[in-house]
Amino acid sequence: MKNRGMIWLMVYCVICMALTPAMASAYIDPSTTTFLVQALIGLGVAIAAGVTIYWRKARKKINGVIGKDQTATKDESDDIDNLPGNNAV
Repeated sequence: MKNRGMIWLMVYCVICMALTPAMASAYIDPSTTTFLVQALIGLGVAIAAGVTIYWRKARKKINGVIGKDQTATKDESDDIDNLPGNNAV
């Protein structure tokens, strides 16, 4: 059974190699490269911001469950949750 998966992987690789041209006749403009680099940097920053926001929320909930004092680790993002009209928790 384990060999069956390996055989399918080898067949897939051979098909991909057969369909891939040996030499690509393409030119990537420097401005295109710059655009791709900027897009990747923006994606990285967005992912980092999202991870940071959810990490703080998860840490806050875990600290609440274990009973750790939350005032010692309070930061600016906690004030955003307590704004008037902000019902999100």
